[in-house]
Amino acid sequence: MAVTIHPSAIVDDGAQLGEGCRVWHWVHISAGARIGRACSFGQGVYVGNDVVIGDNVKIQNNVSVYDAVTLEDDVFCGPSMVFTNVFNPRAAVVRKNEYRRTLVRRGATLGANCTIVCGVTIGEHAFVGAGAVVSRDLPAFALVVGVPARRIGWMSRHGERLDLPASGEGEACCPATGERYRLRGEALGLLD
Repeated sequence: MAVTIHPSAIVDDGAQLGEGCRVWHWVHISAGARIGRACSFGQGVYVGNDVVIGDNVKIQNNVSVYDAVTLEDDVFCGPSMVFTNVFNPRAAVVRKNEYRRTLVRRGATLGANCTIVCGVTIGEHAFVGAGAVVSRDLPAFALVVGVPARRIGWMSRHGERLDLPASGEGEACCPATGERYRLRGEALGLLD
């Protein structure tokens, strides 16, 4: 599968894009970016040099993926969501040597207009609601909303809300797939 690049996009020499990637209008992908297969970059996306993106990642319009961000396979970045890489920026103070790494694990969803403050890890299949501000690590399958983001529940791999409390004990099935999950305290796991 060929890579599709719109004529208005800029893909710097040296950028690595896997088979089947689609790069739409006014996208800029920097030379050091390493991108897996079958990714989609919506209008106005920017990808920095020190960025690693896995397979089948969907980045919607107007998202900037700055240096020190890693997105594992199957991550969804909603329209106009925001990554940062400096915790305490000042225009007059150079802090490029202070970038904090951000890791978004496989299958996570980052809703429209949410903000991910640098230095956090978003767990596998976590779901960040639209407009939330994430400033702490999130466990796998967590559903978070608000400013600052707080956990209000749990999501299945399929993206369905599970009938479980935000913390405690219990079991639930995904209403779409029937997969079973077990909650123990602050952690949710998939049962065999």
